[in-house]
Amino acid sequence: MHKPAIVAAAAVAGVALSVAGIAIAVDSPLNRTAVAAAAPIVDFINPTTVASNLRVPWGLTYLPDGTALVAERERAQILRVRPGLPTQIVGSVPGVVPSGEGGLLGLAVSPNYATDNQVFAYYTSNVDNRIVRFTLSNMSAQTVIVSGIAKADVHDGGRIAFGPDGMLYAGVGDANVTSRAQNPASLNGKILRVRPDGGVPADNPTAGSLVYSLGHRNVQGLAWDSAGRLYATEFGQNTTDEVNRIVPGGNYGWPVVEGNSTNPLYRNPIVTWTTAEASPSGAAIIDNTLFVGALRGARLWVVPLDGNGGAGTPTAALNPRFGRLRTVEKAPDGSLWVATSNRDGRGTPAASDDRIFRFTVTSPSPSATPSVTPTATPTASPTPTPTPTVTPTVTPTVTPPAAACSVSYSANGLPGVLLGNVRVTNRGPAVSSWTLTWTFSGNQRVTSAWGARVDQSGRAVTARNESWNGSLSTGGSANFGFVASGSGTARPTDFALNGTACTAS
Repeated sequence: MHKPAIVAAAAVAGVALSVAGIAIAVDSPLNRTAVAAAAPIVDFINPTTVASNLRVPWGLTYLPDGTALVAERERAQILRVRPGLPTQIVGSVPGVVPSGEGGLLGLAVSPNYATDNQVFAYYTSNVDNRIVRFTLSNMSAQTVIVSGIAKADVHDGGRIAFGPDGMLYAGVGDANVTSRAQNPASLNGKILRVRPDGGVPADNPTAGSLVYSLGHRNVQGLAWDSAGRLYATEFGQNTTDEVNRIVPGGNYGWPVVEGNSTNPLYRNPIVTWTTAEASPSGAAIIDNTLFVGALRGARLWVVPLDGNGGAGTPTAALNPRFGRLRTVEKAPDGSLWVATSNRDGRGTPAASDDRIFRFTVTSPSPSATPSVTPTATPTASPTPTPTPTVTPTVTPTVTPPAAACSVSYSANGLPGVLLGNVRVTNRGPAVSSWTLTWTFSGNQRVTSAWGARVDQSGRAVTARNESWNGSLSTGGSANFGFVASGSGTARPTDFALNGTACTAS
């Protein structure tokens, strides 16, 4: 059983950044659990706006050539989106009847699109929620895959995605009738698993049933990790939003349970938030890190996965920089796309909303320490610490011994905020743990850090390795970053690694 992993609001609204080996976001208090080693490097500072002036973008999927297809919930339109090119209207999907949270919702492209040209859509009709398939050249010629899903003005679910097994999965809400979630005969309050032709997979948990898991209130995010494990985001009612690790036939408790339970009949979530922090919608996994868009929470949650179906402590990015975040997807080029939902009647839209942003993602090497090309003789420290083996001489022009480490330090200042990136390289014998110290020249005060555990006393700062980056071979490096309040970006001059002075650049 996991206790709720509730994270405080970001210390500096709208400020987030990345540093080598870690996907991070500004967060407070100091020393929150960092995203695991080899997490993706996400540039949250400089996104590209790939589409704007949309009306509640909901579904987002990609054609084999990398073109994005976007569903607008209320207009029932499908759009083509490519970075740097004008957004194109493919057409309107016939049969969609938008109402409340219903309309044109999820989209998925057939795994065999190159040969069948099929696109799948989850939408609200005049009688139900349904899943259909069609070609973009003739969206009127629809084949109904699943019908009879109860609709309502709330809790329509709507996310669809093909799993690594080639089956279509659908997150379905309870349509505001809570008893449906525990009724195995109802399609509502479930995650469904469907063959592309609409049939029931032979290996579904219950023979003849599309139900893959039950006890859900309103699932709007589906994502798989590299091992094929399925994770789903879920709206709570009054207290607890969730990320669940989905297993075949699992019962996730709604409406009997919201959040954690001691009842062995129900599976507990791996992450929980208060409803004010999240209202989680779309989800995507990149390099064992789950990214979750939050509607009411108006932020992007970054959730480290442990590789065994569990999760670490989430951190918040983009809080509340772009408002309500509905849809999150990994693009074929590895970037992260995030769509806003500020025109859904519950947000405060900017002039160009709704928008879709593209964030650059770099997947780091799985090696523990990146290779470093040694530099020429480093500049001597103005206050060198001689090693015990130095033989003193009488000449006053002795060149001091080279430092046992070097530090690359960069800092960017925003009003009242310092964003720092540090790379420390060991020039001495290999170490199994490290501590880097320095002194700020001004009134800077570290408020959060990633890639290191940072403490501060007065102006003196001490950064200690995390459990995953403590080993530094000769020439090996570690990277970490921090956010500090105060002003001034001057580089400290007294860096020391495990007590030995470092050169700085």
